Amino acid sequence: MAYRPTLRQLEYIVALDDLRHFGRAAKRCHVSQPTLSVQIGLVERSLGVTLFERTPTSVVTTPVGSHVARGARLALATVDDMVEGTLSDTKALGGIIRLATAPTFGPYFLPRFLPGIHRTFPTLKIYIREDRPSAIEAGVLDGAFDSGLGPAPERQGLKFRAIGNERLFLGVPADHHFASRDTVRVGELKGEKLLALGSGHRLLENVRHLAAASGAAVNDDYEGTSLDSIRQMVSIGMGCSLFPELYAHAEFRKDDDVKLLSITGWEERREVGFYWREGSGRQKHYEMLVAEAEPIARAIGIL
Repeated sequence: MAYRPTLRQLEYIVALDDLRHFGRAAKRCHVSQPTLSVQIGLVERSLGVTLFERTPTSVVTTPVGSHVARGARLALATVDDMVEGTLSDTKALGGIIRLATAPTFGPYFLPRFLPGIHRTFPTLKIYIREDRPSAIEAGVLDGAFDSGLGPAPERQGLKFRAIGNERLFLGVPADHHFASRDTVRVGELKGEKLLALGSGHRLLENVRHLAAASGAAVNDDYEGTSLDSIRQMVSIGMGCSLFPELYAHAEFRKDDDVKLLSITGWEERREVGFYWREGSGRQKHYEMLVAEAEPIARAIGIL
């Protein structure tokens, strides 16, 4: 049989790839630095490759090391799924869920969702990370996260369960000629300048779709890093942009410098929900999250 690293050795590889420092990686793994170094070296000799380049001041993961580290994360996550799945009868949804969420959705949904989950599963720990949807999808596939929450994913290999559809509103400056209205026809946006979040955000695709449908132009000179930054740019007349429903309800006020309008003739919405790796042994856990989330989504009007 070909050489097969142990799960413990895979943990060492992942830790060193994450931290790029032998001492910190050893501390994370609760072993001595010489132990971790010896085990990493054993894997390298057995495979006949160099996973990490060592210098006096740094550790650099080689291309083959990055490949092995990605596989190690996925292997460890698969084992974790198996173990947690067998414990589902004795630990609430496996006890721990590493949930990554899009900053355009999670901060506005989770405050309504988490209190009920905590009442139902008081011992469940949910570790939350905000990131761009594209990075979350990669993290779920690699095993860095258990589940994602936000816009429907685009990558293959992910199981998606929708919990709702958000409307998309057009935000215009308060002194814009559309600002005295509540609606605007899609054809009236021809020639308007649209602002968008940067690559990796699904709202960028929605803005591009609106531009294609209306004849508006996407401003490529500056890509916003958050909806708050986009809103501030709209407020000073740099352009218009799309804002999803939950964000709009949470952040906009009548006296703001930005006016929200409904768009007629353009029915695009943003489908949102939970997703996880296809074939995950913890699918029942994530399905229970969906079941808990659906009444919340219905109550706030996005289901």
